[in-house]
Amino acid sequence: MANYEGQVTSGSSDVRKGNMIFEAILDDGVFRFDCSVDNREAAYPSISFVNSKDRETPITSTHKDPLYNPTFECLLEQQVVQLELPIGTSLYGTGEVSGQLERTGKRVFTWNTDAWGYDPGTSSLYESHPWVLAVLPNGDTLGILADITRRCEIDLTKESTIRFIAPSSYPVITFGPFASPTEVLISLSKAIGAVFMPAKWSLGYQQCRWSYLSAQRVQEVAKAFREKDIPCDVIWMDIDYMDGFRCFTFDKEHFRDPRSLAEGLHSSGFKCIWMLDPGIKQEKGYFAYDSGSENDVWVQKEDETPFVGDVWPGPCVFPDYTQSKVRAWWANLVKDFASNGVDGIWNDMNEPAVFKSVTKTMPESNIHRGDGELGGCQNHSFYHNVYGLLMARSTCEGMKLANENKRPFVLTRAGFIGSQSISMVLQLGLSGQPLSSPDIGGFAGNATPRLFGRWMGVGSLFPFCRGHSEYGSTDHEPWSFGEECEEVCRLALKRRYRLIPLIYTLFYFAHTRGTPVATPTFFADPKDPSLRKLENSFLLGPILVYASTTCSQGLDKLKITLPKGIWLGFDFGDAHPDLPGLYLKGGSIIPVGLPLQHVGEANPSDDLILLVALDESGKAEGFLFEDDGDGYEFTKGTYLLTHYVAELQSSIVTVSVHKTEGSWKRPKRRLHIRVLLGGGATLDTWGVDGEVLHINWPSEEEASKLVSTSEKQYNERLEKAIQIPDLEDEISGPKAMELSRTPIELKSSEWLLKVVPWIGGRIISMRHFPSGTQWLHGRVEISGYEEYSGTEHRSAGCSEEYSIINRELEHDGEEESVNATNIIQINSSIIARSIGPGSGGFSRLVCLRIHPTFHLLHPSESLVSFTSIDGSTHEVFPDGGEQIFEGRLIPNGEWRLVDKYLGLALVNRFNVTEVLKCIVHYDFGTVNLELWSESRPVSEQSPIRISHQYEVIRSR
Repeated sequence: MANYEGQVTSGSSDVRKGNMIFEAILDDGVFRFDCSVDNREAAYPSISFVNSKDRETPITSTHKDPLYNPTFECLLEQQVVQLELPIGTSLYGTGEVSGQLERTGKRVFTWNTDAWGYDPGTSSLYESHPWVLAVLPNGDTLGILADITRRCEIDLTKESTIRFIAPSSYPVITFGPFASPTEVLISLSKAIGAVFMPAKWSLGYQQCRWSYLSAQRVQEVAKAFREKDIPCDVIWMDIDYMDGFRCFTFDKEHFRDPRSLAEGLHSSGFKCIWMLDPGIKQEKGYFAYDSGSENDVWVQKEDETPFVGDVWPGPCVFPDYTQSKVRAWWANLVKDFASNGVDGIWNDMNEPAVFKSVTKTMPESNIHRGDGELGGCQNHSFYHNVYGLLMARSTCEGMKLANENKRPFVLTRAGFIGSQSISMVLQLGLSGQPLSSPDIGGFAGNATPRLFGRWMGVGSLFPFCRGHSEYGSTDHEPWSFGEECEEVCRLALKRRYRLIPLIYTLFYFAHTRGTPVATPTFFADPKDPSLRKLENSFLLGPILVYASTTCSQGLDKLKITLPKGIWLGFDFGDAHPDLPGLYLKGGSIIPVGLPLQHVGEANPSDDLILLVALDESGKAEGFLFEDDGDGYEFTKGTYLLTHYVAELQSSIVTVSVHKTEGSWKRPKRRLHIRVLLGGGATLDTWGVDGEVLHINWPSEEEASKLVSTSEKQYNERLEKAIQIPDLEDEISGPKAMELSRTPIELKSSEWLLKVVPWIGGRIISMRHFPSGTQWLHGRVEISGYEEYSGTEHRSAGCSEEYSIINRELEHDGEEESVNATNIIQINSSIIARSIGPGSGGFSRLVCLRIHPTFHLLHPSESLVSFTSIDGSTHEVFPDGGEQIFEGRLIPNGEWRLVDKYLGLALVNRFNVTEVLKCIVHYDFGTVNLELWSESRPVSEQSPIRISHQYEVIRSR
């Protein structure tokens, strides 16, 4: 254990700060840091660690001290931990986050949030991972975990500096530095656990939407996949299969016989996954509610009565998964539910999400009567971030009870570290959660054909592969966007299925060793700083996947940055401008299968293909893991792990089995060896798997001809391929609204605004650089910064014509100019320019309404404050709903949106002579600060104007 040298206490009795004390735990290079011995002894049990005792047990086998020691400061019940690293350090991790891959400059809050419609500035999403991976300038890598379940701020705004800010007190755990990021993730997996070995079928493509509204529609979709020869293994049932959104029930009309539906899907090679939410409808006579009430399983309010919150069924109660008896109760419900032919379960809405709540969740004062090993009886703020994790664990136990011979499949929307866009998938992998992917095509809104096809091309190579879309969107099945997109999706998914032997092997190593499945490109060479911010490529094991992230740029026009060493391009005769490029690292052998319609179609005796890429020394190696594809016999040794090697000697490449593990018998099958030469050219030979095979190496001239011919054929395929048309959705409404929806950026030293030139310029993002805060974010259709002019805006006497001139946004109905300096100045007006006959030069009555929708980072710590013209002071909190201020009660030219947690305020100043009334309206995690003008006719000479501005200041 470290001594206390360097620990100091400030002159104020309310502030403690200094160096943290440490002790070695778990394994070499892993250290636990605490503010003091008292803090160490008072720390709550770890929910992050798979075995909480590992965090509490010092080891004496190491004599090394940590190379980097964090400092702490405790003030007002908040503990700030800071770790300063060498300049040039790159920061990653932080779990499920939006935005760039390299996290320097970002601030993340670990608070599981129903974040529908999030954007790159959203600071809290559905899962929480208080973890940062730091790649030092020399390529060595360090990981640091703040082992706390409460809301935690991860502040990476200062270069090469990591800060955790959370309620006192909590330990931090450091891993390394080690020689590579992979070593750090292996070390992390020993603490939080490795991913469970997935059933092989779960690695196939999975089709979902909110919702397939009947069993008949599900059958139609499944049939179409088979008829169109598009691979698929799973169909998902969203919430509408239920009877009135009651969990563990089925709609009596549209899903009256779920077992027969499941049997029909199984006969066609499909598995079926069904959604379960935590919210149980408060309704006597409903078996789940009655049973839960009898067993006293509900989360309670402070007065010890069950908390009731609205979700899909209406008023709901929520199981308290922090209690073992509740987890057992839930598991038995799942067990009975699974008897209907359920192959897997999707836990949704388990942040937990609650409707009609400005915080989007239950009150932090709610009570959980947790088990002692989890932390005991605590309020919701303690258990909020692990609620989804504990629900998923109990669901998993229920699936095991239903069939102990099958590996349970449980997908959870909310999670915590240890719960197992390209950047987000990679960040989750860097945070110890390799089985993840985005909703292919995007959940919110409608994809265009090219967007969907390109997304499928990349998404088909992620560890997990599922298409999903929201209620009311257009159909998002692979054939829904035209023949060109359908063909690209078919090619992409057949490519995935050929690579499933590799992906399954990668998951075996993730399960047994803790290695990641998909990683950023810089994992190929952590010492190369030029690779650390690449976001249009990633590694799937030894395969480099390269994709275009620009709509107009196909694979044929893509500039490729390859890591050092040998990287050989290859495909399966499926090259297409809308598909990613593939490169195999020199020194690698990968197993490849046949293009199947579903995983269950595979036969162990099918031909096996090995792709071989020799390194500079003429050697290569690779692995293939095989077992029954499900169940637990592999844990008893019933599997086959083959280590293949290749070597070039005396112009002959020899491929052989170096060694094997496991008792699973090698299938009798043909083996096709393809040695890559570059440019897609290969040397091929056939033989029997398990035998030694030889291939003659060509002369330099022969190899050059093979490569040249292959490159020519490759380019011809790209030229002949029919690209997906670049079609944008038409914007509904008057012709005047048919404008570009592509945002333009207005940037200053402190602000970045994104503005869409639609209806006079719509601000959809307001990001403040110094504080790292995103005050406003939305989409073109909803949220963001809007302006209205009332129902008379489109009436006779006023027409709408729009133009964009030098980034000043104006149209003939309203005009708006934005001055993006340290203060955002917005000058808005309504003016009549195109005057109708008989109007006298004036419009009818119009009213200018400024309507920004601001995002509440910390709803329970937010308020709107101001002083009225009459001198009275006002504070409007989220539970105040909507309040209207008129006359002398309107703010005296200024009001503030205050975030007490951050100590920041967004100040909105305006000209009081131009504003008739002000409205504060709180909603689901947002607040509107509305400015309304008077209502009157306008002409070209007498517009209605409101000039106002925004500035961020410190509020404490």
